[in-house]
Amino acid sequence: MTLLLRRLTLIVLGLALVSLGAGPASSQAPTRGHAAEAHDMELVGHDDLQGRSAYQPTIHQQRGRVIAYVGHHGGKARNPLTGTEEDNGTSIVDVTDPARPRYLAHIPGMPGGPEQGGAQMARVCDRMGKTYLLRTFGNNIPGSAHEVWDVTDPAKPAKASTVASGLTSTHKNFWECDTGTAYLISGDLVKTDPLQLGPSGWRTWRMTKIYDLSDPIRPVFVRDFGLAGQQPGSTGPIPVAHGVHGPIVLGNRVYFAYGTSGEGLLQIVDRQKLLSGPKEPTAANLNAPEISRLQMAPNWGGHTAFPILRVPIADWAPNTKEQTRDFVFLVSEAIANECRESRHASFVVDITAETRPFGVATFQVPESKGNFCKRGGRFGPHSSSESFAPIFYRKLVFVAYFNGGVRAVDVRDPYAPREAAFYIPATTERTGERCVTNGTRSCKVAIQTNNVEADERGFVYLADRANTGLHIVRLTGEAARITGGN
Repeated sequence: MTLLLRRLTLIVLGLALVSLGAGPASSQAPTRGHAAEAHDMELVGHDDLQGRSAYQPTIHQQRGRVIAYVGHHGGKARNPLTGTEEDNGTSIVDVTDPARPRYLAHIPGMPGGPEQGGAQMARVCDRMGKTYLLRTFGNNIPGSAHEVWDVTDPAKPAKASTVASGLTSTHKNFWECDTGTAYLISGDLVKTDPLQLGPSGWRTWRMTKIYDLSDPIRPVFVRDFGLAGQQPGSTGPIPVAHGVHGPIVLGNRVYFAYGTSGEGLLQIVDRQKLLSGPKEPTAANLNAPEISRLQMAPNWGGHTAFPILRVPIADWAPNTKEQTRDFVFLVSEAIANECRESRHASFVVDITAETRPFGVATFQVPESKGNFCKRGGRFGPHSSSESFAPIFYRKLVFVAYFNGGVRAVDVRDPYAPREAAFYIPATTERTGERCVTNGTRSCKVAIQTNNVEADERGFVYLADRANTGLHIVRLTGEAARITGGN
């Protein structure tokens, strides 16, 4: 073979390898630090979200399109659509074609640092012929609020109302799209709210303010809620001083997770009693709708309490009773970089006898599988997906695992949850550093998959805390077969 022929052969082989490795243009962001890692999951599309630190993705089908609404931590970035620098708020991205996401708009949030400003939470509902975004405005800063925006045209969001203002520590809300009832996680009011039935002065970092948003333009206050002992005027020990992290509603039950990363608690509440019972925040009125609670170990907290009900236990089919069981998937959040804390995990709680919840299994990713404690940033769970999409429900739960990416957990046998798949995105030139100090300051570039969500089509959406953007993935191989895919 001549020298020229050998060179031509090498060129052709090189082009073939590039072709085989290429995916959608949006997924080929340059790497910095770590390449992508995966098992039975593959990247479909990516949007860098203008380099903003991302918290909560919410996926909503509206008028024949699929739109992602992504809440952000505080900070600033340039918005190429307006040519100006804007405080991090809410990104709106058309993901109808997940391989080619299209950034539509950015709604600026409150000025402030990562845990002070921004607009972390995003929920979306169709009400009265329009589509509305419910979001937080600010977080751990006085003057924070909850807002509603009209996003019927997602490229042209318009402010619709302020639900509650003068707050602090706003966080992980829940909005019932069928009834309009909203559960707004908040800190104590900076000043007395004339709509409140009781005075301000809650003895906890976060409690729940419930509003009727059936007409999102005209919010109606319903009541404040928390654990007895947290309410204004109470004395003695404070149960879970950190407060509630977030609720999830299913049927006539509200599942509250408290504590986030320590002194955790799962509370199961009767929704009808919560909304229709006496509203003055006395100990008796706060206890009245409670069905049960599960106190967690001191080093674990309740970040997300995801109900998985009516699960058929295949191995129990020969039994004459209780072959179908109810569970909550309860996640404790890792909060310290490079494992400088107790190890956090996710827990399966059997609530079939809902007055006596009982932990029956644990899920965690072994650190040794990826030397994760030395990669930089946090390692461990943050939250689970909250999707009730039939393609995944009772089969798979997706857990955001910070530098461990997203982990798909097979929960068909809730007594023995197992990992079915994972995807760890590649770092890019936008990925931020995470630092620790032990005599000297050391910083590393690391993916920080913060929250995940899934849609009815079978796609999973990863929001990155370290500015890397939104990753859209799908299952492959054996994991896809769990959902009935190829």
